[in-house]
Amino acid sequence: MGNLMRMNVMSTEITPQPGIMDIELYVGGKAIVEGVSNVVKLSSNENPLGPSPSAREAFRAQVEFLAVYPNSDHASLRTTIAQVHNLDADRIIVGNGSDEIITFLCQAYAGVGDEVLFTEHGFSMYRICALAAGATPVEVAENERATDVDALIAGCNENTKLVFVANPNNPTATFISLDELTRLADGIPDTAVLVLDGAYAEFVDGYDGGAALVDTRHNVVMTRTFSKVYGLGGLRVGWGYAPRAVIDVLNRLRGPFNVNRAALVTAEAAIKDRGYLDYCLGENAKWRAFLVKELHAIGLDCDESLANFVLPRFADEAEADSANEALAQSGLIVRQVKGYNLPNCLRITVGRGGDCARVITVLKAFMEARS
Repeated sequence: MGNLMRMNVMSTEITPQPGIMDIELYVGGKAIVEGVSNVVKLSSNENPLGPSPSAREAFRAQVEFLAVYPNSDHASLRTTIAQVHNLDADRIIVGNGSDEIITFLCQAYAGVGDEVLFTEHGFSMYRICALAAGATPVEVAENERATDVDALIAGCNENTKLVFVANPNNPTATFISLDELTRLADGIPDTAVLVLDGAYAEFVDGYDGGAALVDTRHNVVMTRTFSKVYGLGGLRVGWGYAPRAVIDVLNRLRGPFNVNRAALVTAEAAIKDRGYLDYCLGENAKWRAFLVKELHAIGLDCDESLANFVLPRFADEAEADSANEALAQSGLIVRQVKGYNLPNCLRITVGRGGDCARVITVLKAFMEARS
């Protein structure tokens, strides 16, 4: 009898929460090509210039404090962010990358029976976090690879709890104006939260990432990151700005030591170095314009980019696959974006000048060989 009971217990299936097994595992940008040495990684939208000298020095100094817990309230970094962006430090939350803030939002405001909206080419973490919370992810159409405000508003209903918009968008690099964002904020249900993902906001001159909308609405949240222009992707630091009531909710989900000490100190040094930020933005703008111009010159369509990457469009999926292989065999790793419903495109990070020139040289030869 005892053995029979033991067998029944062992055969019992352990079942995860609804939605989790529907998640397709996130696949990051490739970093190696088998058989090819001296590769250049242009697949993850990293800053090719790396972090600022002051950020590097701040990180090195932390070796003396590896045994010391970080400050759990992140007060110093929050205060610095607030000073730089003219925000209220008490309405800022710091996370292990902005992905963690997105996760908190889904945990806090979406569940079984709720819907989470995003655009058809939107960042894949929106779907993943919605499913992890048991909610239903809902894609709405874009307009020529740009966020369609009317489609998002039409996609809302009484079950809508979160609406995610990346601006500029990843992987399309397209951007919509503050007027359009305001129209979206006014058009969604009062019971839904609009999340403005500003991972690439710094690359748009004069754009505040949507902070002004957060200040005038009870249901708008902005997320930002140190992973892109600040060159700290390896340390995972992001932050959010939200109404005080939302921050109070998110802080109840946040672990007390969710961001490590070295990351906090390094991020603070990075955001203070405005001169280096301007240098990185200038280099990105110069070589981004070069890539777009030269891609058009060799016969590849490419939307104007307001981020640190470009998205050339090929005739079809097969041609994009062949172009990707040609680049890889030349030591240039870019990102295929089939998982973003863009099988005929490649996402190419804006690298250093020499890297951008190599990309064009390879793609020009590729296109000429097919003509």
